[in-house]
Amino acid sequence: MVELPPCPACSCEYTYEMGALLVCPACAHEWTASADDTGTGTGTAEDGVIRDAVGNVLVDGDTVTVIKTLKVKGSPTGIKAGTKVRNIRLVAGIGDHDIDCKVDGIGPMQLKSSVVKKV
Repeated sequence: MVELPPCPACSCEYTYEMGALLVCPACAHEWTASADDTGTGTGTAEDGVIRDAVGNVLVDGDTVTVIKTLKVKGSPTGIKAGTKVRNIRLVAGIGDHDIDCKVDGIGPMQLKSSVVKKV
């Protein structure tokens, strides 16, 4: 039996899987399993390496492509899938946001490594 991680919102131990999501029965929080939780997936690994959505290692100065359309507060269009972001900088941002960059037409922002693919 695979031991699931506790809920990141309330630390409840009784989480369960529902498709690709993990669900907390106590607070109804839903999240995806990441490299920090189960050893699979993408994002920041335990050794400090940051990987994109397909598993490529990212470094400062890389060019990446956004793989899905993202909503941005204050922007009527957001960031469309396929948008290239040049000269990224890897940071320890807020939550899962580990890429600091400047998106043309939007401005400076932080992105999650799980929504980009290295070009």
